Amino acid sequence: MSKSEKKQSEVLLFGKWSMEGIEVQDPGLKAYINLDPCFIPHSGGRHEHQRFRKSKVNVVERLVNNLMRHGLCGGKKAKALGMVRNALEIINLKTGKNPVDILIRAMENTAPSEDVTRVSYGGVVYPIAVDVSPQRRVDITLRLLANGARQATFSNPKTIDECLADEIIGAANKDSKSYSIKKKDEMERIALSSR
Repeated sequence: MSKSEKKQSEVLLFGKWSMEGIEVQDPGLKAYINLDPCFIPHSGGRHEHQRFRKSKVNVVERLVNNLMRHGLCGGKKAKALGMVRNALEIINLKTGKNPVDILIRAMENTAPSEDVTRVSYGGVVYPIAVDVSPQRRVDITLRLLANGARQATFSNPKTIDECLADEIIGAANKDSKSYSIKKKDEMERIALSSR
């Protein structure tokens, strides 16, 4: 098979970016971040009726699903897909790298390793630090990235596409101004104080 034939047969996300060669460096998250190649990240909810099946859904689709909250695009997946596609395009233009790789680095940097839970002993409630499971780490990081982009658009002339791109780039660079990095640090600081 020649190089041009291989290029034509390769499955590219949104027809632009390859998922080949992207490596998840965090060993805890490796099994829960799915990088299966797809043209358009839309599975039609086939993962819904089976426990923990969401870990088999493409990570870009999970980001799209997290953007579909109340408000701007609640329930409008086509609109959320367009926002993520534009954000990935902006990331590609700003960094010159594969935007899916930048998204994975951002997820690794914003996944919290400790959280706090409440335990009751004899009617008194104590906060105690607990380790976070890998599945929940992925869930939290996707939610933080989506919430950070949503909050950055309020009273801001930037579109949500640009804010999502800025949030992902900031998280990938461990920028302390990033909403998701701030929240992760806050969660881990509270957990450290309640050990």
